[in-house]
Amino acid sequence: MAERMLAILRSLNRWVALVVGLMFLACAGLVLVDIALRHSVASLGGTDEISGYVMAIGTAWGMGYAMLELSHVRIDILRSMTGTKVRALFDIAAMMLMAAAVSVIAYWSWPVVAATLRNSSRANTPLETPLVLVQVPWFAGWIWFAVMAWLTLFAALMLLAQGRFDKAERAIGLFLEHEAL
Repeated sequence: MAERMLAILRSLNRWVALVVGLMFLACAGLVLVDIALRHSVASLGGTDEISGYVMAIGTAWGMGYAMLELSHVRIDILRSMTGTKVRALFDIAAMMLMAAAVSVIAYWSWPVVAATLRNSSRANTPLETPLVLVQVPWFAGWIWFAVMAWLTLFAALMLLAQGRFDKAERAIGLFLEHEAL
C-alpha cells in the first residue's frame, strides 16, 4: 500500500511539474517577446512583475515534486556514518521536520490570502494586478506541498513498520549522485 501511495504521489507531482514547467516556459516566452518589442516598437510592460508571480506560484507547487525526487538539500555527514536503522531515523526526523515546517508556512500563508480577499487588494504597480489571482494559487501550492510531505512521511513510516528500510530510504532518504551512475 505504501509503495502504491508513493507511486500515485509521484505521478500526480509529475503532472504538477509539467504544468509548472509550461508556466515557466510561457513566462520566458513573454519576456522574450517583451525584449524583442523593446528594440522595435514598445515594451509590453509588467513582465518583471508577472515573472515574480510565476516564480512564487511555480516554486510553491514545485516543492512537492522536488521532495519526492529527493532534490531538497540535506546535510548528510552524520547520516553517512551510520547503519541502515539509524539512517532511517535521521530520514524520518528530517521528513517530520520538513512536513511540520511546510505546514506552518501553509498555515500562516492563509492570513495573507484572507486579507487580500477581504480587501480586494491589488498590486501597487502599473498593472494593478488583483493579488487574489496570485496569492490563491501560491497558497494552494503550499497546501499541496504540506499534504505531499505528510503523505510521504506516512508512507515511509508504513515501510519502516514493515522492515523495508531500503524502500523507505528510496522514498525519503538522500539522492546520492554516485548511486545514479
